[in-house]
Amino acid sequence: MLIPSVFQRVLTVAVAGVFVLLPGSAMAQGQPASQSSGQQQPAGQPTSQPQQTQDPSQWPSQWPQPTPPPPPPQTTPTPQATSQPPQKTAADQPVQQKDTVTPKNSKEDVDAIGNRGIGKGVNFYSLEREIALGKSLAQEVERSSKLIDDPVVVEYVNRVGQNLVRNSDARVPFTIKVIDSDVVNAFALPGGFFYVNSGLILRAQEESELAGVMAHEISHVTARHGTKQATKGELMQLATIPLILLGPGGWAGYGIYEASQLAIPFSYLKFSRDAEREADYLGLQYMYKAGYDPNAYVTFFERIQADEKRQPGTIPKIFSTHPPTPERIANTQKEIARILPAKQEYIVTTSEFDTVKARLRNIVFSRKVQAAPGKPTLRTKTEQAGKQGQGTDPNANPDDDRPTLKRRPDTTP
Repeated sequence: MLIPSVFQRVLTVAVAGVFVLLPGSAMAQGQPASQSSGQQQPAGQPTSQPQQTQDPSQWPSQWPQPTPPPPPPQTTPTPQATSQPPQKTAADQPVQQKDTVTPKNSKEDVDAIGNRGIGKGVNFYSLEREIALGKSLAQEVERSSKLIDDPVVVEYVNRVGQNLVRNSDARVPFTIKVIDSDVVNAFALPGGFFYVNSGLILRAQEESELAGVMAHEISHVTARHGTKQATKGELMQLATIPLILLGPGGWAGYGIYEASQLAIPFSYLKFSRDAEREADYLGLQYMYKAGYDPNAYVTFFERIQADEKRQPGTIPKIFSTHPPTPERIANTQKEIARILPAKQEYIVTTSEFDTVKARLRNIVFSRKVQAAPGKPTLRTKTEQAGKQGQGTDPNANPDDDRPTLKRRPDTTP
């Protein structure tokens, strides 16, 4: 009969529609939107077998058309919590270095360190005279400063410095000592007499930062900036001698002028900006040659710059002749990318640096506590009585502070 036949077909279409709707609902609830739209799944992912349904376009028009499944809701994937550290910004990323570089001259060739003509130029001082000058200046420094004499701290700082010296263009031996000072500074005198303030060690966060500052000061000695500066001063003095002799004082005026030059000036530590730029340039090479990460040179400058912005006046006055810190940072980044070939590994810091830093912090803290004004002191009874001049038995031993025992008087009848 016609009616049952039509009824069977309608029933078949309804059942097929249910099978079509069921996969769509599951997809909307558990599948991503990209897969529900008919895109091909990536290889290796389990795929569901498609339902074998008849093409609705081939159905007769009098058949009821199945309702299409609703589109899956658009959802934003929730970020999963991971243990990875946050991504660094572009400013925090280390400078990209080339695998190979082509130096234009020996001064750019880090492989030629130790065999270069660093320090050449007009200089009235021989190396022997320069060492003698530095020794006299070092005596003045140690006479007016307090040195850290802890053997662990001194040996560590000396070892770090001597490693940098071995990887430099130094032509004189170095003597490295630590000064007990909170000022973030280090300085090297002509002839290799090198001093590191305790404040610099405590301010550095990694050994590579300490090595960078020390390499900068070592560069002043290798380039002979101190004696070159003194030579320029002597040339200027020689140029003014004819004017003094022609003046009203004559030879007497010249004698007064010579007497005023007897004191050893500390102008050997105040270099021109060009000399500071060269020390940055060479120091960067020396710390790289010694195996340290050259980017630590930049990070320390950035920290000093932040300290100066937060609290003006934190940079020592001796740094007044240094180039501005932003300029030094920019120049250092350019040189890292231009002349230093990339290495697989760098020394950033060591556990020994942390140990020595903690030890030095305790030493400095103990010194400050002992030097604190108004600190209460404990004195023995004998000392107090001796200062007051009373309260002691003349027959008793003044040095005997031992307690005495007495019998309690018997009060019973």
